[in-house]
Amino acid sequence: MSRFKQLAIIGPTASGKSDLAIKTAQYIDAYILSLDSLSIYKEINIVSAKPTKAERAEVMHFGIDHLYPNEPFDVTTFIQLYQKVHKKCREDQKNLVIVGGTSFYLKMLLEGVSQRPPLSEAQQTEIRTHMRHPSRVHRMLSKVDPAYMQSISSSDTYRIQKALEIYTVTGEKPSIYFAAHPPKTVIEEPLPLYEIQWDRSQLRERIRQRTEQMVRAGLIDEIIILEKRYTRAPNCMKAIGIKETLAYLDGVYDKQTMIEKISVNTGRLAKRQETFNRSQFANVTRGSLKDLEKLLLENKKYSFGN
Repeated sequence: MSRFKQLAIIGPTASGKSDLAIKTAQYIDAYILSLDSLSIYKEINIVSAKPTKAERAEVMHFGIDHLYPNEPFDVTTFIQLYQKVHKKCREDQKNLVIVGGTSFYLKMLLEGVSQRPPLSEAQQTEIRTHMRHPSRVHRMLSKVDPAYMQSISSSDTYRIQKALEIYTVTGEKPSIYFAAHPPKTVIEEPLPLYEIQWDRSQLRERIRQRTEQMVRAGLIDEIIILEKRYTRAPNCMKAIGIKETLAYLDGVYDKQTMIEKISVNTGRLAKRQETFNRSQFANVTRGSLKDLEKLLLENKKYSFGN
């Protein structure tokens, strides 16, 4: 291989990203890095809609079955994964396809993150306690550093916690700390972006069909096992598909209502993902699944943006 090449496929949930990533990786001789906040967990298989073991046998995947549900992770986990797969691609003379619906992690890979100061165990405990009420933390930090917090939503728990950690350890305003510690770039080589787009009503139907398929495949049994092994405490147990199934198990919903709730909430997530992708990424090649499949699988040179 004369030069390592990579690309990223993004799009809302149920848009066909995983299938297109596998086909593309086979075509361009690449490994796959999954950026997904549920597929990263072992034992969360059906509700995460992760590629099957047979599909993963066709192409080496990273970022899937990496942690147990009771193990925490943040964007630094994906940074380390990217660095690992990038090194392995170089060693094995492979290209790379990055894929996932959690585009926030892709944004962080592209923009880099500032190194956070180390936390003592006591400080970690203090921060976890405060982060049980992120809106309160947001209000407190807004008084400390109003200019910085103005751009952070009260529901953006990642950035709120990051600001709280900096303020707790250093006593500095987050804006001052970040000015002195600018982000370090993670992805340095070109990374063409491809976004799958669907008509809203068609995507809702795909989501409904996938939800029903999950239930037929054993979604309820999977959640029963996960709750028994890990309780409801881990953050992943609050994910869409899991929380509605737990409500069904509690008798709050009947099965049909559970399916409807999962479908509706997944549809809302898809809308948020589309909005994020439009607002956060520039120079994106957008198109239908069919159009992007044709583009990526028929022209290697163009697919890498050369």
